[in-house]
Formats: sequence, C-alpha cells, structure tokens
Amino acid sequence: MERAYNLAVSDIEAHADALLEFHDGFADFFRSATRSVAPHARDYLQGQLLCESRRNMNQMAVQVVERNPQALSNFISTSPWADAPLLAAIGQQAAERLSASAAGSARALLLDESGIAKQGTASVGVARQYCGALGKVDNCQVGVYLAYSTDHEATLIDRRLYLPQKWVDDPARCTKAGIPAQAQVFRTKAELGLAMIQAARGQGLAFDFVGMDAHYGEQPWLLSQLEDEGLTYVADIPSNTRVYVEAPTVGVPPRQGPRGRTPSKPRVLDGEAVEVRHLVTEEALPWQVLPVRDSQRGQLWIRCATVCVWRIEDGLPAQPVWLIIRQALDGSETKYSFSNAETDQPRRLAQWQARRYWVERALQDGKGLAGLDEYQVLGWRGWHHHMTMVLLAMLFLLQLKHTLRPQAPMLTLQDVHEILRVVMPRKTLSFEEVVELIRQKHLNRWRSRNSYLKKQNEQRDENRFLI
Repeated sequence: MERAYNLAVSDIEAHADALLEFHDGFADFFRSATRSVAPHARDYLQGQLLCESRRNMNQMAVQVVERNPQALSNFISTSPWADAPLLAAIGQQAAERLSASAAGSARALLLDESGIAKQGTASVGVARQYCGALGKVDNCQVGVYLAYSTDHEATLIDRRLYLPQKWVDDPARCTKAGIPAQAQVFRTKAELGLAMIQAARGQGLAFDFVGMDAHYGEQPWLLSQLEDEGLTYVADIPSNTRVYVEAPTVGVPPRQGPRGRTPSKPRVLDGEAVEVRHLVTEEALPWQVLPVRDSQRGQLWIRCATVCVWRIEDGLPAQPVWLIIRQALDGSETKYSFSNAETDQPRRLAQWQARRYWVERALQDGKGLAGLDEYQVLGWRGWHHHMTMVLLAMLFLLQLKHTLRPQAPMLTLQDVHEILRVVMPRKTLSFEEVVELIRQKHLNRWRSRNSYLKKQNEQRDENRFLI
C-alpha cells in the first residue's frame, strides 16, 4: 500500500484555492434580484471548516474571516436566501459523484436522526426528549437526516427539524421562532423521513434501497408505504418484534351463538406469532459467516441468517419479507432487520443491512468536521440555513477527497480536513484586535451575568409573593 501513496507537496499546493473555486459554483444560490450574500456564504463555509474551537460567529470572525460576527449572524438567521434549491443541488452533485466513484455498488438512501443538547426553551423545536448523543432524555433539538451512500462512503443530502407536539400546540411560540404557518403541523420523525425519501425520488436521484434504524423499522405503515411506492428497504427492528414464520390463516370468524354482532373484520384464525429474538435458538437457521464491509482493519465479518417471515400490521399478516438476523462473531451483539428485497442472496442482504454504519459515520463527520452540532441560532430559518451549509461543507470535503484519492487511496475526510487547515489562510490578530476581542468577551460576560441575576431576582420576588 505504501507504493500506492503518491501524494506530494505539489498536489496540496494545487488545491490552495479549492474551497473558493467550489464556492463559486454555488454562488448563484445566494443571490437575489437586489442583493448577493455569496461573500458571506464563503466566509461562513470557511469558518465552519477552519475554526479550531467552538464554531460560532465570534470564533469565525476571530480565527478565520474579516467579516464581523453580526454580519455572519444575519447571513444565517435572517437573510432570506432560499435553502431548498441549494439543498437539491447538493443532493444531485453528491449522488453523481458517489455513483461515478463506485461503479457496481448498490446506492442507498439512509435515514437517521441526531439530537443536539440545548439550554433554555427559546431554540426552535427544543424540548425534553430522547437525545441519542447523550443516551438519555434531556433538553435538546432533534433533526432527521438523509444520507446518500455507496458501499464505501456516504454524505448527508437532506435534513428536517422535528417539532414536538407541545410546539405545534403553541402557535404564538411557533410564530416567535419564525416557523412558517404550513410547517406548524405535527409530523412524526417517520413522516419527516418519508418526505425526504420522496423528495429525493422526485429529484430523480437513483438509489437501489432505503436503509433505516429500528425507530423507523418498527413503523409498519412506513414499510407498507415504501412497498406501495415500489421501493426496496432494509429496516432494523426491535428484538421483540412479532412475526409469523408460516403464513397464518386469515378470515372473518363465524358468529358464535345467537347473541352479539356478526363478525365482519378479518383476523388470524390459525397461526401463532413469535418474537424475532426467539428465532435465534432455532437449530434450522441457515447461518453463514459473511464479509459485510471494509473497515480500517480489513474486512468486517459477521454471522448472518435470513428467513422468510410475515410481518404484522394492525394485527394481521402483511406481505412476506426477509428477516435478517446478524450476530457479531463472538456473539456479543445481535441485530434484526426486515427487507422486501427481491434477492435471496444472504451476502447481499447482510451487506445492505451493514450499510447503516455510513449514515452514522456521516453524522459524526458532520459534527466533527463542519460543526453540525455547533451553532448559535434560535429560529427556524437559522437552523435550516446552518444545516444546509453543513451539508455543503461536507460535499466539498467529499469532492476534494475524491480528487486527491488517486495519489492517496486510503485518504479520509479527516485527512482532507487537516490539509485544508494547512493550505487555507487564517487571520493573524494585531495587538489592538486582541485587546478589542477581550473587551467584547468581558462585555458579553457582564451582560450574561446581569441577565441571570435579573431573572434570579424576579423568581425570588415571585416566591416571596406566593409565601
């Protein structure tokens, strides 16, 4: 592998202006009939990728760009540039690049969600809800994300903000956060995920299957909707999901005796459902040891068995599907998935089930490399603008990785990120600018302290009145 490494100083030097050239290709999305905020977009993009500490507007202005924090804040939170056309372009370019780089690979849309811990109650969509990043229920925002994937990599192409019911039930709060009237409707995470899948299909993105975790796989209506739309899925399910191993008899039961209503609804007349976790001990399971994906340490091998079962919806058997049972070789972990794929090849089904790794990796990269979870916005527009800029930054890293990969076949997005930190210019602060920076920090701390004390005094006075 060392002989395949040909990355030279000249290769890195040749891409010193790569981000500026990339941005130029998207500049029109930040122009209107009367104004362009394309320079602000360039600076924000540069700040996302180059800030070494918390990626907020103050840090961007200090470490990277000349533009002041307020201008960057206005660009993200209040500037009226439309993110939907830019988002569609990101999806198109991501799909084209990934498809071209992995001929013969099955292409997938992968659903996942991510919670971002937040303080207070003002941030749009914030509530006490389950946060995967924290592993518990806490105050957070939850976004649902869609990634485009091949066998070896993925990048995020769409996002939706989940609004808990308590937000939708408070129109004044929604309006204050800038949520459009048409968005002030409760939608489950599964409904948001389906909307992104349908949007990707409507844009003409080519994909072979949809992958999702157990939260989405345990929604029978979602799987039925995908089947009705002719889409193939591989959906993780909880271990206590019940299935029929043999097709049960379904019909309208006969009336029992002269009293009561005559039965009219069909139900299972003969057959017993079992939880999928109880099938693992079946001696007849067709276990195979299979490779499912490449890792930095080589091929990842697992034990896998596939069984035809009937999933259940509204108490009745639905269409037969494949039940994929996957185990770590040491037996430490077992996962279960449904798939309506036409193939009966266990290796392909196991590889498709393992594809979920890439959306989890894409979310990690989005946070670590582009600040997906680092932002200072409160409103609806700011959240969507920031997340769109994160997806744009990740597309840039992907494209640069593909450009340099012939010289370094094992190049990662993290490697590309390190290259950018070297080749792209940074600000050098003068003595006067350092003094002003510290003054602004002191001013912000003073304001924050006074605000806290004022709120504390108001709460104390309220308690005295109640006593």
